[in-house]
Amino acid sequence: WRRILNRNTSVVARPVAPEASREQFQLIKSYLNTRHANGGMSEMTFRDYASMVTESPVTSFVVEYRDGPDETSPLIAAAISDIVRDGLSMVYSYFDASAASRSLGSFMILEHIQRAAEQGVPYVYLGYWIEGSTKMDYKRQFAPLEVLNGDQWELLDN
Repeated sequence: WRRILNRNTSVVARPVAPEASREQFQLIKSYLNTRHANGGMSEMTFRDYASMVTESPVTSFVVEYRDGPDETSPLIAAAISDIVRDGLSMVYSYFDASAASRSLGSFMILEHIQRAAEQGVPYVYLGYWIEGSTKMDYKRQFAPLEVLNGDQWELLDN
């Protein structure tokens, strides 16, 4: 994890209000076209994205990850997150897929873990996980990992 953090020392994470921006939309479209071209989200419109960002029954925020200290520095990743009673729930995260060597997906999770600790909440929820889905298998790297089975949390063993 230290290597990933060291690769991204120039990245500045800023929480912003849950409002969709054209810059965020361009990044998510690029991400979807590169990583999930055949998925259902690939046809997302700006209106769809705006709904995803703004229509939540709980308090939400977006963390923008910029490659530099200024608000005009390039947006290279973003995470839409909810604040829940006992933690932070990562609803959807996306990043500049051309920067794969930076492991931005893992970096965002590590940053959320640090953010949760600073806020005094014990959990970071990584969202849906589907057994056998190679695109979701990265979540197994963040141990200990629990899955909700019905109404019971269970430790996920390898």
